[in-house]
Amino acid sequence: MAHIQLPADLPGIRGPMAFRPETARPLNELAEILLHEPNSLTAGERELIATYVSSLNDCYYCQTAHGAIAAAHLDGDEEIVRRVKADFRRADISEKLKTLLLIAGKVQTGGKNVTPGDIADARATGASDREIHDTVLIAAAFCMYNRYVDGLATWQPEDDGSYAQRAQKTARQGYVSVSEEYLPKK
Repeated sequence: MAHIQLPADLPGIRGPMAFRPETARPLNELAEILLHEPNSLTAGERELIATYVSSLNDCYYCQTAHGAIAAAHLDGDEEIVRRVKADFRRADISEKLKTLLLIAGKVQTGGKNVTPGDIADARATGASDREIHDTVLIAAAFCMYNRYVDGLATWQPEDDGSYAQRAQKTARQGYVSVSEEYLPKK
């Protein structure tokens, strides 16, 4: 049961966003920019970063929701999502993404844990300054999103399959578009 009165039909982050739509809009716009808009990292790669950080934070809703979105972007490859969460170093992903996930994991424990060596390693695999920037911001943002969801003890479906349909829609339409169902018009 949530710590405050939230809409009963909206799980995870959607309940608090509907409760306080004036804060939801910029949070969804940030997710849109970081995860959905065109970028040199694919949407699937960026969703994997969000999923990985959410799994480190043990936020069931976010790791499941964003894992489903990542899989939707990656031709339904749910196995790669599981592998990244379990041990990204052994997952079948690029070396560049592995170095970025290492940085994301360090941000999750504390931003000052990222070292110049981590940045040099990422650059050596071809990561651009923008990709490094966006990785750090995705990791930091998902620490916030995860704490928002779990700090209010939101309702979270336990059936992983229930996330797939919304994930497909989010992968196609983005975060701002799918949030319109519970956000007031500008």
